[in-house]
Amino acid sequence: MSNFSMMDLFRMEADTQVAVLNENILVLENNPNSPAELESLMRAAHSLKGAARIVGLDAAVRIAHVMEDCFVAAQAGSIALDSPDKIDVMLRAIDLLAQISQIPETEIENWLPVNRSQIETLETAILAIINNEQLDLGSPDEAETIEQETIVETEILPEWEPQLPVDFTAEITDHVQFNSDIPHEILPDLPQVESPETRLLKTDLSMLALFAGEVEAQSILLNQTLLSLKNDPNEYLDLDSLVKSAHLIKGAGRIVQFHEVVKLAKAIEDTFVALQKHKSSLNPSQIDTLLAGVNFLVNMQEIPVLKIEAWLAKKEAEIDNIVADISKILELLTTKQSATTAAVVSQKSAEATSPQTTPTPQPKPQDNASQRTKNSGQISPVANSTAVAVEQRPTKIVSAKPAPSNLRENAQKPKTADRVVRVNAENLNRIMGLAGESLVEAKWLQPFADSLLKLRKNQGQLYNLLEKLQESLSDSVLDQRSEDYLGSARKKANDCRHILSDRLNELELFARRSANLSDRLYREVIASNMRPFADGVSAFGRMLRDLARQLGKQVKFEVVGKSTQVDRDILEKLEAPLTHILRNAIDHGIELPDARLAAGKSAEGTIRLEAAHRGGMLSITVSDDGKGIEPEKLRQKIVTKGMVSAEMAAKLTEPELMDFLFLPGFSTASQVTEISGRGVGLDIVQSMVQEVGGILRATSMPEKGMSFHLQLPLTLSVIRTLLVEISGEPYAFPLTRIDRIVMVESADIAIAENRQYFTLDNQNIGLVTAYQVLELAAPPEKLDLLPVIIVSDRSSSYGLAVDKFLGERDLVVRPLDPRLGKVADISAAAFMEDGTPVLIIDVEDLVRSTDKLLAESQLQKVSKTEQTAESTTRKRVLVVDDSITVREVERKLLENQGYEVEIAVNGMDGWNALRTGQFDLVISDVDMPRMTGIELVSQIKNHSALKSIPVIIVSYKDREQDRIRGLEVGADYYLTKSSFHDDTLLNAVVDLIGEA
Repeated sequence: MSNFSMMDLFRMEADTQVAVLNENILVLENNPNSPAELESLMRAAHSLKGAARIVGLDAAVRIAHVMEDCFVAAQAGSIALDSPDKIDVMLRAIDLLAQISQIPETEIENWLPVNRSQIETLETAILAIINNEQLDLGSPDEAETIEQETIVETEILPEWEPQLPVDFTAEITDHVQFNSDIPHEILPDLPQVESPETRLLKTDLSMLALFAGEVEAQSILLNQTLLSLKNDPNEYLDLDSLVKSAHLIKGAGRIVQFHEVVKLAKAIEDTFVALQKHKSSLNPSQIDTLLAGVNFLVNMQEIPVLKIEAWLAKKEAEIDNIVADISKILELLTTKQSATTAAVVSQKSAEATSPQTTPTPQPKPQDNASQRTKNSGQISPVANSTAVAVEQRPTKIVSAKPAPSNLRENAQKPKTADRVVRVNAENLNRIMGLAGESLVEAKWLQPFADSLLKLRKNQGQLYNLLEKLQESLSDSVLDQRSEDYLGSARKKANDCRHILSDRLNELELFARRSANLSDRLYREVIASNMRPFADGVSAFGRMLRDLARQLGKQVKFEVVGKSTQVDRDILEKLEAPLTHILRNAIDHGIELPDARLAAGKSAEGTIRLEAAHRGGMLSITVSDDGKGIEPEKLRQKIVTKGMVSAEMAAKLTEPELMDFLFLPGFSTASQVTEISGRGVGLDIVQSMVQEVGGILRATSMPEKGMSFHLQLPLTLSVIRTLLVEISGEPYAFPLTRIDRIVMVESADIAIAENRQYFTLDNQNIGLVTAYQVLELAAPPEKLDLLPVIIVSDRSSSYGLAVDKFLGERDLVVRPLDPRLGKVADISAAAFMEDGTPVLIIDVEDLVRSTDKLLAESQLQKVSKTEQTAESTTRKRVLVVDDSITVREVERKLLENQGYEVEIAVNGMDGWNALRTGQFDLVISDVDMPRMTGIELVSQIKNHSALKSIPVIIVSYKDREQDRIRGLEVGADYYLTKSSFHDDTLLNAVVDLIGEA
């Protein structure tokens, strides 16, 4: 964690709390009086306020402060956040906090003065909500200005003063919430005391951060426990935790040489130790005394870390008084006999307590707001949230007999929040790799133990031979010396056999334990890479709400399966695809309220996002109850766009029709808006799903709604594969990319047009041996029964003949060395249990390579020198396009002119084809998955061996800026796809490479 500065930590905290605010404020819009959401909102604003105060961001402090007061007022019932305008104000405030957290540190000083008026306007609007006044939301221009990042040279806000250097690096292992709001009266202007200790602290600020984090976390625990005990004397009192908390504060204070803190923490710790030893209890006044000490530690968190030492020096007398009062409690406890009666107080507080703040009489929100308005531009003082004001009641003395066992069993221990550790993704990936290696190494021990078992067997045979030798020599006359040698040999062989047997048993036991431990370690590391589904979808509710208001629609957004564990990498990749699906659902699917009512539906539409684990896969479904898609209208749209003929469109099944939705450039919107109609969106979903080895399908019920189903692997770190042998080497095929596996008899293989194929379910499937595709040596023996793997893309299915099936296996994915670049037909590597490396097949690349072999009829392994004269004399053109229709049109145009044409289905396939073949010209589309045409042209022109190949870009985009962009990266021609209808494309080809 040494690479995280205080500003980095603030950003992490802001990301977490902004997500909480966004999620709960949307729930609050539908249920304004929900206590759970109000509590979560108050806590989040409170934590953001404390975090911003630590790094000195006064603007964020002010906004978070008024937000917290607003939520507190709503909790008290003084106001209700029951209108869209009020929610809009709070959402604007949340956006502002999110924006402030992302401003580069070097630009903060310039950003604050420029946006001061917008900040004050927003603050005033929230205060108006608190005071039940008329809202002044400001002009739309002002709202947009807050969202812009404007940087000018001007003076910094006078209130804002950084309290820590921005390059401060904190070595913090536990992430805790930042501290509570403390009155500013405890923040006088304190001089910097240049003592040796202060100089030490200035040179090692990371220790100060450790100290502040430790004291904050432990003082909160002490405060909560003592308050619970005060309110309910029968509350379970975990003295071990209290002693540990005080001890940790004492240790932290000792490290940074804050002796006053050490003295106070020691007094508190000694008191809890005495309570443990004498099994005594505390009366209300004693609890108040301890709370006074804890409150002092809480208040200290409000002080900038560089001023703590001076502040402690000024508070030395106060500390001494608190320590003296606590010492009296300790003295009283030590004078009692452990078996005497103990005083137990039954007293209940009249006020609700917050788990993070000590209860105080809350001022009316109106008064608080009025006071803040008078102090505009400053953080107004608030009541001390950690002060204790409890009515003293007579103490009731009860018997000190042990409490019934069931009473203590029923006493519920206070829940503690899970500790969170910030770990870089790169570090986590390295840990995962090491855990995988550990698993492999541990499993290697068993084969080693098996080899020793053979050695033990050989030793047993040696011993038997010595026995037979002695028997055969029994009739012979041996001298004493020879008999001694023979007896010693037998004894030594027997000893070795027993020693080896014992050690082998120990090794087998160790191997089992090591394998079990490594397996558990690996599973834990894999689990640490998983995150709840809710982490990746928290922003969608806000997005849909804003879009619904913009479109004049009413939408309810439901998320099911929030706790479903998802691989971190997959969750990150899901954001863009799900965003497009949800935007389409609200724009194309959900109708306007009047239209829904006329159709007999409720005015409010429902969009449902569901995640679950099914069949070892992650299943995600996005559904809506809108109008769906009419199959016939979609069929007409496809014909209108010229994607297929009317005759072919009439034969398409509904699933085949739905597949057109995922083609690049396809849109069902009748007009172009900011939300839809631009032809960009669902093809991103298809690309992402294919990238991770998943399956995507869409279903529609006209007038009832539409659903998108994504089936994805649970993790990218481990994949389920089919292991096969090819040319004597193991290879792995991801199971999600395999259609079927079959055993094909040699007699069932037919040849047509010099291509091998076999028939399966009335479908002809092209056949090629895997060793040819991977350019490996041919296996020595020919099989009568061929193991075949069937793989496919959108247009064709292919059969790959392998040597043998080795079975299914879970493999830990290890990326290839980036210096290798993209290895054709290979996506990654892994290790088998015995340490044998295995390559994982890139099925998309393999399909392209198979297509190439079948297209060129290269059914036998040939070298480049053996290629036919026709291949060397005919001009070769590579056509790269993800649309099968466009590919076929271009191929036929060029082949009719005598050119030899090879096709690639996307930019990455085209790039691999260029590096493995020889071409005279490249014709490429622009918008393609895996690698765009622009990226492909750039790669070609930057490659020393390929940069001389001319390139023609053919695209639907006909804007001037698109044409200029294509030519700038190195394309020789930029044509639109209307060039198919005349000789423009052919003329460009002839101009660049001549006649075929």
